[in-house]
Amino acid sequence: MKNVKITGIDTYLIETHQKGTFADSTRKVETIGYVVVDVKTDAGVHGIATTYHEVGGEAIATFILKSLGPKLIGRNPFETEAIYDDLVAYMRGVGRKGLAFCALSALDVALWDIKGKLVDMPIYKMLGGNRNQVQCYATGGWTSYTTQQLIDEVKTMVKAGFKVVKIKIGVDGGKNPNEDARRVKAVADAVGPDIGIMLDANNAFSSAVALRLAYQLRDCNITFFEEPVFADDLPGLARFRAAGILPCASGEHEYTKFGARDLIANGCIDYLQSDITRCGGFTEGRKMVAFAQAYNIPYAPHGFDVIHSHIVAAYSNGAYLENLFMFNELIERTFIDAPIPHNGIMTIPDKPGLGLELNYKELTSYGSI
Repeated sequence: MKNVKITGIDTYLIETHQKGTFADSTRKVETIGYVVVDVKTDAGVHGIATTYHEVGGEAIATFILKSLGPKLIGRNPFETEAIYDDLVAYMRGVGRKGLAFCALSALDVALWDIKGKLVDMPIYKMLGGNRNQVQCYATGGWTSYTTQQLIDEVKTMVKAGFKVVKIKIGVDGGKNPNEDARRVKAVADAVGPDIGIMLDANNAFSSAVALRLAYQLRDCNITFFEEPVFADDLPGLARFRAAGILPCASGEHEYTKFGARDLIANGCIDYLQSDITRCGGFTEGRKMVAFAQAYNIPYAPHGFDVIHSHIVAAYSNGAYLENLFMFNELIERTFIDAPIPHNGIMTIPDKPGLGLELNYKELTSYGSI
């Protein structure tokens, strides 16, 4: 086992064109997709992983095949720390964030899947955890919905057993916060005081406008207000959080432990949302969660509940998984019998590695090395 070597990598693409109109405060979502990797070893064990995209899937897959993937051939999959450091150093001029880091993340997650299969252990146990269930919240409620459509979808989430839901705010590109307030209050009235509501502004506001909106919504049982300002506006995030009106969440656009460090050390967030399918996989992601743990900050990662379940379950500050309604169909197509939340709870399969199996019939081969 200690001499296992990586022998090849297959890449696949899968995407879904959205039916209907889905828009948040800054963009219309027309297509969502995954880049899938399948990393092979000379032990006959292979590891799978995905990263997702709304644009740039082919670029991620090409970067894996042409740049990062060849650096893995002949390496031992247990060397995740060394491999991560080597790849970051190799792509330092072009890969500090964005699509290149998505490629790195998919490869890292696949290596952890291999490690779990070789030692016959789920990843959450490899990370030191012992719980196999995690609370989920449901996400939808797009700004392109009418108020009634918004209420109807949230009621569907609650009927499915979710105790916390997340909706989009920032109608009219963030230029109409009073309408946002009316919509959120209508949702709160419709679901009652026992359902937590998360708000996702997708970078829509200035800190002053976000604070005014937060004050209007302070009695609506808001769990957190996500990305109230531009994600890189750390002073704006800090001003919002310092007011103490509503808890602040951010981090899905931070790709390294250094980004998480700056968010936390500068007093910007109450919830960390780093996404391991973007931020360097389990190797880098667990350091971000541990840093948040040192500040008593809960971890509630962005998206991809079937992968994030392992890291949330492993850490005492792991708080929530996000079940993005928009992505459920794509997950069903990508994996065979992937776990789904029941009554708002995700149960991790008692299988080695990620515990996931690819549905190759739905995947489009992109290339191999």
